[in-house]
Amino acid sequence: MTVGPALRALLGIALLTAMDAVVKAQMQTHPFILTLFMRFAMGGVCALAVLAFVRPPRPTRASLIGNTVRVPIVVLTAGSFFYSLSVLPLAEALTLAFLAPVFVALLGGLLLKEKLDSRILQALGFGVAGMLVMVWPRLQGHVTGAGLGVAAALFSAVAYAFNLILLRRIAMKEHPAVIVAFQNCGPALCLAIPAALSFVPMSGRDLLVYLAAGALGVAGHLTLTSAFARAEASRLAPLEYTALIWASGLGYFAFGEVPLITTYAGAVLIVAGAIAISRR
Repeated sequence: MTVGPALRALLGIALLTAMDAVVKAQMQTHPFILTLFMRFAMGGVCALAVLAFVRPPRPTRASLIGNTVRVPIVVLTAGSFFYSLSVLPLAEALTLAFLAPVFVALLGGLLLKEKLDSRILQALGFGVAGMLVMVWPRLQGHVTGAGLGVAAALFSAVAYAFNLILLRRIAMKEHPAVIVAFQNCGPALCLAIPAALSFVPMSGRDLLVYLAAGALGVAGHLTLTSAFARAEASRLAPLEYTALIWASGLGYFAFGEVPLITTYAGAVLIVAGAIAISRR
């Protein structure tokens, strides 16, 4: 693998983790649904600017249908993930998201009739064990805010896997800028009315922060897309787990979060299962 795609992938992962930290910070002062809307609305502004600059071919009818169908899945995926960010440490929420590759393989077998072999079941076992090791000290056998956060993170991982299944055919034929525009503008439109009902006054600084979050998200997705267009996915996929390093640092310096040793122990098990899937 050449250095260029790897560096692009690392940069994209860093940008998206920084976006998660920005959104987490805004949720401490703004209602959850308003923060979610503003992230997509500002992402939509940035995505449309990119679209106007690159001027890709018009999307086909099939692309319009496929991208539109994905919009509610994107809302569910991002909404559940950002909720988990609001109640869990940044590193823990991101690590639970690492279960997505295992769910992709499972859904591929169930929905696309792809072969399910023993390696997928082993990966699932590693993932479940890692999840239990990570979250048990926080749950302590009770349904708490942390428990709801864990449930939201797991739901997000499943929804994200389903989203990737839907994206698989679209991404082979559609320009990345079009896909990114749909997955920002569509959710913003869906969330506009709920956000208006929970609106609170925002300062110019807040608007700039949300614009930064939108720009980080669009830049991160486009950078990752560029990396995966230049190298095999199986070679770049393990780099995604560097998000744990960024999340640990940002969580500590921005929010004073100190991950438990069980977070890293669970992460090792989850990543081991996910790598087994990617090698497959």
